[in-house]
Amino acid sequence: MRFHLPLLARVLIAVVLGIVLGLFLPDWAVRIFTTIQSIFAQYLGFCIPLIILGLIISGISGLGGSSGKMLLLTVFLAYGSTLFSGFMTYFSCEKVFPWLLKDLSVVAPPEGSNLAPYFTIEIPPAMGVMTALVLAFVLGIGIAKTKSDSLKLLADEFRFIIERLIIKTIIPFLPIFIMCIFMGMTAEGTIWKMLNVFGKIILVVFDLHFGLLAIQFITAGLIARKNPLKAFWNMLPAYFTALGTSSSAATIPVTLQQVKKNGVKPEIADFCVPLCATIHLAGSTLKITAFALAIAILTGGDASLPTFAAFIALLGVTMIAAPGVPGGAIMAATALLQSILGFDEVATGLMIALYITTDCFGTACNVCGDGAIALVVDRFNQSTEN
Repeated sequence: MRFHLPLLARVLIAVVLGIVLGLFLPDWAVRIFTTIQSIFAQYLGFCIPLIILGLIISGISGLGGSSGKMLLLTVFLAYGSTLFSGFMTYFSCEKVFPWLLKDLSVVAPPEGSNLAPYFTIEIPPAMGVMTALVLAFVLGIGIAKTKSDSLKLLADEFRFIIERLIIKTIIPFLPIFIMCIFMGMTAEGTIWKMLNVFGKIILVVFDLHFGLLAIQFITAGLIARKNPLKAFWNMLPAYFTALGTSSSAATIPVTLQQVKKNGVKPEIADFCVPLCATIHLAGSTLKITAFALAIAILTGGDASLPTFAAFIALLGVTMIAAPGVPGGAIMAATALLQSILGFDEVATGLMIALYITTDCFGTACNVCGDGAIALVVDRFNQSTEN
């Protein structure tokens, strides 16, 4: 029987191993790992447009199977919640992070430095990231509108190929990629200050996490005329299940049970919960926005409101199909991190490490928020029936 360490455990081991090796290995040995990091970064850049096409086309076309006001309302609420989460996070962190991250920066070693790769291999992607995004939206919406079974089947089969690509060729090598980055940072002498700051960033994200849940359930309670504290209390079993599984899809049975316990009609719960498990990503958006803003500041990138407004708006759509794939959310978001925020391989690697180490909390926030949306949809349904 084969034993597999969870991805979180592998990433944490990679971080520790990278720090230890960076302390003791000579520069010529560190450069070997920097070369590996560079090659994997090229491969990742090649795969990102394919990931966007594979996940987004299938995800958007899958919405064509349902119709009606309830679907539109649920999608509107889920996307609105995701947008609110992103902008709330940006405006909150924009006030805190400049002070928290002052006098600290992260840059890749320049060409010719002691830690530069020995060589690089160029693997240009088949198309640009924005081209892939627009093409995915056009094809996904087109398949949903035409209701073409053959094209939908083709999109789903392509998605299966991309899922295998992520699970078999990207996820297993992410810990090595992260180890190489932390090894290089240790060799440069910036790692200890960085870890201290990252700990503070994660604490800020946790505070925002519970603040978002409070806003969601107070708003849902007012609209649905329910006690928000009791509604949130009833969702706690789903919250803790999501902490353990790190998967919205795997938590669906518990989420359904607790949503119905909140008084939502069974037919509404059976519709909303599975749909929101796919399209409602407020918790994940909160984490990605906060970490991206922090890294943009650390790397001297563009942290302006117009840039992040575009990033947040596209992020909510881009991650539609991500929760069903292990590591899919951050893989899908990587396209926007690079194309809109201009993240390089070091910034991307730090982003992935931060996201994975807190993945379960983002999922738990998503799942709890699904319960709040179900309350609002149920209230809307009742008002239309009367």
